[in-house]
Amino acid sequence: MTDATLSSVRNAARVLKAFLTREESIGVSELARRLGLGKSAVHRLLTTLVAEGLVEQDPHTGGYRLAIVVYELGEAVKVHMDLHAAAGPVLVQLREQTGESSQIGVLDGDEVVYVDRLESAHSLRLFTETGRRVPAHGTSSGKVLLAHRPDAEREAFLARPLAALTPHTVTDPAALRDLLAAVRARGWAEAVNEREIGVASIAAPIRDLHGAVVAAVSIGAPVARFGAVPRRRHARALVEAGEAISRRLGWTPEAARA
Repeated sequence: MTDATLSSVRNAARVLKAFLTREESIGVSELARRLGLGKSAVHRLLTTLVAEGLVEQDPHTGGYRLAIVVYELGEAVKVHMDLHAAAGPVLVQLREQTGESSQIGVLDGDEVVYVDRLESAHSLRLFTETGRRVPAHGTSSGKVLLAHRPDAEREAFLARPLAALTPHTVTDPAALRDLLAAVRARGWAEAVNEREIGVASIAAPIRDLHGAVVAAVSIGAPVARFGAVPRRRHARALVEAGEAISRRLGWTPEAARA
């Protein structure tokens, strides 16, 4: 990235921050004065921000104000902050119950991003760092999140070519569709040798106040230690952990049945 590009990004960020004054709208001349930039430069920045949906122009005054997308970004930050606070104590308890690595994943496009993680105490363990992105279809967390997407979004995902991360990754759309239906019915998902040979994981949904699945809690371990029997033994604790985090986010099963 060139110095000029970095400068443009920095100035765009300064423009957005200028709206923290909570004024109804701000004109180009006033923004230029506050930022110490030329009016033409500020106008170009605003034009780009309008095109990206971050800023909008008031049709009556000609001034500019933050657009609804910025509010939506703020809500996304709030969800992640709430999720971190709700999940922390439950992850500790889950690791104590199972002895395995526990983590929280959220869906971002076609990928799962791990936003919180506690490592196993075992000497042989996994190393999936917080912030890592992995293709959703090859992970237990991704299967949980995909299983609970709206039908149209799920079908759009299945219509795209899916990479075979290993020879065991399910990439056939019909097979994956059936698998996701089974995940919804059972309440948890598993992935064995699908993202990486020698790795197994199971995951369960986390719901928000309104019952929407916003994240997945999972535990993972080397296949040598995490065979079919321990996976099914730990599935109950995992589902309960997902429900515990969901309750901390305001969800109740009574509301879901109402």
